[in-house]
Amino acid sequence: MNFRNFCRYLVGSCRLAIDSQLRILAKITSAYGYRVLLGNDDSRIHLAPTCYVTAIKLRDTLVPKLQLGNPDDEAPASRDGKLALPALNSQALRGNDELVIADPILAAINPLIGLLLLILAGCSHQDQDRQTLRPVNVIRITSQQTQNDRPFPGEVRARFETTLSFRVAGKLINRSVDMGDRVRKGQMLARLDPSDYRLASQSIKAQLIAAKADRKYSQDDLSRYRELFNQNIISRPELDRRQTLDINAQQKVAALEAQLGEAGNQLAYTDLRADRDGVVTALEVEAGQVVAPGQPVIRIAQLNEKEIPIDIPEHRVTGIDLQQEVAVTLWADGDKRIKARIREIAAAADSASRTYRVKVTLLEGRDDARLGMTATVWIPSNTPSNPIVPLSAVFTPQNQPEQPSVWLVDECSSTVKAVPVRIGDTLSGERVAITGLAAGQLIVSAGANRLVEGQPVRLPHPVKPAVDENEEARL
Repeated sequence: MNFRNFCRYLVGSCRLAIDSQLRILAKITSAYGYRVLLGNDDSRIHLAPTCYVTAIKLRDTLVPKLQLGNPDDEAPASRDGKLALPALNSQALRGNDELVIADPILAAINPLIGLLLLILAGCSHQDQDRQTLRPVNVIRITSQQTQNDRPFPGEVRARFETTLSFRVAGKLINRSVDMGDRVRKGQMLARLDPSDYRLASQSIKAQLIAAKADRKYSQDDLSRYRELFNQNIISRPELDRRQTLDINAQQKVAALEAQLGEAGNQLAYTDLRADRDGVVTALEVEAGQVVAPGQPVIRIAQLNEKEIPIDIPEHRVTGIDLQQEVAVTLWADGDKRIKARIREIAAAADSASRTYRVKVTLLEGRDDARLGMTATVWIPSNTPSNPIVPLSAVFTPQNQPEQPSVWLVDECSSTVKAVPVRIGDTLSGERVAITGLAAGQLIVSAGANRLVEGQPVRLPHPVKPAVDENEEARL
């Protein structure tokens, strides 16, 4: 509440208080109230407490000023020496007692009301003078057209991240790694129950031994039949039959050898080993769980190459190129910038977000960039930047809540004028890029919501220019 409104509130309160006192006076202008004025305190039992207190105050302060009854008559004194008033008849109490008592009170309070009105008028002039001298913070729009580094948020990830799984089904009996453990190539990670696969391998091995014995017998039998054929003891079809039996025995051995090799592989697949050096980033199963072939078990990420995937809007993707050098800042390291390079740009936009996935590879600082860290990729823009102003300089008029505007300062008359603008990208440091302003113009940077159209302002000296994002980073 400013001083002008406070004065208005004070005058209104005084008026309400006067009305309240007049209503009380109307109650005490009775036989009992008049007796209190005359000094008879025994009458308080007939009056309300508020009326009695008011009557006592009137008796002590205002009664000497009252002229009741005939002005030529002297005011009698009470027996205790207090000032007493002449007795009034019932007609006087009914007709004029309220006015007679209230008029002197109004006469005493009217100067106070007049004084408050003068103070209120003075407040109006003082408030108007203060409006003409309202200080504001301003900035001047510069004409610099530098290249801006536009930020895009992302997350540090490994370029190569593999989800390992068993190639056979079974019950998981052991898991030898935990989340975040570093592993080496060939290291044991988990194991399934190998009992069934060991028995299958033993069965095939026994069949292979029997098949090899049959093959040996068929080979010896074929040799004997060849000698008999050379002696013309047996016919040619009999020799051919023996040769066929020998071929069958040989192929049976080959088939069992292949089955034994497959059974050996399946037995080996019950052990899950790391296929590369890396770090465990996810665990999908626990010991005792029955897994199926291909079910995700452990995820391993390589640490030798890290990248940051980001999403680029449609109107920005044309401003970037493959192998373009960019800068990366980690939220954990503050403003420290790391060199990086754009490795991949998606050929098609995402169907949901309508953005293009771009992958940025870190060229340095791989040890500082831990997996999962929040990162910001700064890509230089190939188009001139729009003026950047503080977010506090933008406001929305009450009659046009959907139209953002700024206060343009007329340096000749030191007055402000609302100018509509368009909001662009939101930048760090509570700043925003806007369009609709020309270089050299002066705008209000703070206190925009307290100004009105055409209001005079007081400009600071000197006037600060608007600082773009690159300049602020250099500072």
